[in-house]
Amino acid sequence: MSDKSKRKRPLVADKRYAGKAKPKPRKQTKPQKRKAAPARRKATRSRRPRRGGILGFFAAVARWFWRLLWTITWRLGLVAGLALALAVGYTYTTLPPLEDLLDGRARGSVTMLDREGDVFAWRGDQFGGVVTAESVSKHLRNAVIATEDKRFYNHFGVSPRGIASAVRINLSEGRGPLQGHGGSTITQQTAKLLCLGEPYDPSSGLTEKEYEADCRRSSLGRKAKEALFALAMELKYSKNDILSVYLNRAYMGGGAYGAEAAAQRFFGKPSSALSPAEGAMLAGLLTAPTTLSPTNNLDRSQSRAATVIRLMEDQGYLTAAQADDAIANPAQLSEAAEAEAGGYFADWVMSSGPEFFTRNTTEDVIIKTTLDQRIQRAAEEGLKWVFENKVKPGSKAQAAIVVMSADGAVRALVGGRKTKVAGAFNRATQAMRQTGSAFKPFIYAAALDLGYSPNDLIVDEPYCIKIPGSGEWCPKNYTKRFRGPVTLTDALKNSLNIPAVKVSESVGREVVSSVASQFGIKSDLAAGPALALGASESTLLEMTGAYAGILNGGSSVTPYGLIDLRLLGETEPLMGTGGGINERVIQEDAARQLVYMMEKVISEGTGQRAKFGGRQLAGKTGTTSANKDAWFVGFSADYVAGVWMGYDDNTPLTGVTGGGLPAEIWRETMRRVHDGLPVKDLPMMAPAPPSNLGEAQPAPPTPQPRQGGGGADNVIDRVLRDIFGSNSGGDGAAAPAPTFLDR
Repeated sequence: MSDKSKRKRPLVADKRYAGKAKPKPRKQTKPQKRKAAPARRKATRSRRPRRGGILGFFAAVARWFWRLLWTITWRLGLVAGLALALAVGYTYTTLPPLEDLLDGRARGSVTMLDREGDVFAWRGDQFGGVVTAESVSKHLRNAVIATEDKRFYNHFGVSPRGIASAVRINLSEGRGPLQGHGGSTITQQTAKLLCLGEPYDPSSGLTEKEYEADCRRSSLGRKAKEALFALAMELKYSKNDILSVYLNRAYMGGGAYGAEAAAQRFFGKPSSALSPAEGAMLAGLLTAPTTLSPTNNLDRSQSRAATVIRLMEDQGYLTAAQADDAIANPAQLSEAAEAEAGGYFADWVMSSGPEFFTRNTTEDVIIKTTLDQRIQRAAEEGLKWVFENKVKPGSKAQAAIVVMSADGAVRALVGGRKTKVAGAFNRATQAMRQTGSAFKPFIYAAALDLGYSPNDLIVDEPYCIKIPGSGEWCPKNYTKRFRGPVTLTDALKNSLNIPAVKVSESVGREVVSSVASQFGIKSDLAAGPALALGASESTLLEMTGAYAGILNGGSSVTPYGLIDLRLLGETEPLMGTGGGINERVIQEDAARQLVYMMEKVISEGTGQRAKFGGRQLAGKTGTTSANKDAWFVGFSADYVAGVWMGYDDNTPLTGVTGGGLPAEIWRETMRRVHDGLPVKDLPMMAPAPPSNLGEAQPAPPTPQPRQGGGGADNVIDRVLRDIFGSNSGGDGAAAPAPTFLDR
């Protein structure tokens, strides 16, 4: 066999590349590599085992559900986002200009000035004027942000982190998620203050308080609206604009709305001048303005302010040294704030003034009053001194004081032992109490005006009057003894009951009632003979005003506290005083003689414990039956003062008469009132020497009560009395009169 037959057969590759050079296996082109890769991946996937069975089924369902949920979610999110944008956009269009949001009070305010023109009281919704975030003290601004919303300048109106934190705290403290901490930003709180743009509508049937309570309620729906409103506000106004609205609208206690009113109310200074301690105190009030108000509890307010100061330090608004100084020197109330907004006097002025300019005013009103703060302090201190030094500890007895000028201008008014109050029951103006022997000067005023003399004699002896339908009434003196013939002056200074009844019956009860009424005692006066012993009721203010008429020479006065009233910013008053001296009641000589008789009460009689300083003083004691009421009313040449003491529930006083503790309260008050004043003589006139003293002079006849109470007999009796004179006088009583043992 030849060598050719033994040659090797050509390979398949040789045939494929016939006429061409064989490719080198390791030098393939890149496209060939990219084509090979998919084949390998495909081969790899084809080699992956497919999951089957029940697990595979559920996995497939889960994948399908997740894709469906994602599809629905992003679509719903898109729709919700568009709806939110539309809602915010619509709310944005409804927002008013910034200036319309700064003062949202429905009511106005009343600011009261004393006789010197200094502010001493506030009532209504106080608004000191518009402030801005830039115009207030930086310490107040920083304190508000540190306390209420430390991320205020960084969020978009709603703070999800703050809400989540508040919900967590509420749940951890056992409350509902929306009860307690709200996590609201300052913007949300401002939205709430604006009632989400829904103004108060009086025709809604809700009161203003109910409307505000509805605005403040928390619910998911309300929170959602609040968030929308807050987002719109963030678009419409700047951060400082929103903070300005908040600082102007927030209630800060004591009737003060806004930073300026609160700064003036509590510290007597503008909000731009607040110190760190003062700014912290105001910011601390925002949490609970009524509870934390410094006029309610200064210590609690200062404690809250210390917490705010530490927050300010933690957030870098104060250095450690500034914080320590602010805590060591806490904010203090101004003198006017310490006076608790004028207390009883301010309440009385508010109740006595026109309602549309006081209690229900929608304007900001300035009222100048007759109050003298020095005299007011004197009355409060005098009352406190006697109860601390003369009254048994724990006693529930109450007292009231009125001090006024002879023309009826009230200079001080204390309506109870707790002097630093507002809105409390005012015992000086609201309590109707029996007057006892404090009424007797009006009996002698009527007699003197008819020509009686202070030196005329009257017999103090057993005496009874038959009252038709009631039997016999026999008054008694406090000592249960009789003095025989006494002058009218002695009868008054020793507060003898029988001579007072005799004089009243002699001049006529109707005359006595008329004189008392014209002097200003407006309550219904007793019709029977017990009128002479103070069976009628009156207020301390009325009684003090009636005594002022005696001091001024016999002309009645209307007690008043309002001098003029004007609107804030106006110079012309809308109204002037509604009180002062009125018509003459008795002749001036009669008034001067009565002053002489009443001076003897203090210098020689039952009111000697009222004496002080060597001054001429006049007055009258009064104690009612069973010692339920004790009075002392009197005057110097400068001022008239009245004091009442008793229990609110009519419990009898133990060992107290008008000449005792009430006289001492009167003395301690008037001694302080007259401190530094020159000594003046009383306007009194001594009577001519008596011409009828002696054993031979017969005593005046014992008066007899008139029978019947009206009709023809009453007319005839009046005519006969006018022609011939009568010692009976007055109307019969239908019921037995009480026995008054008085001094």
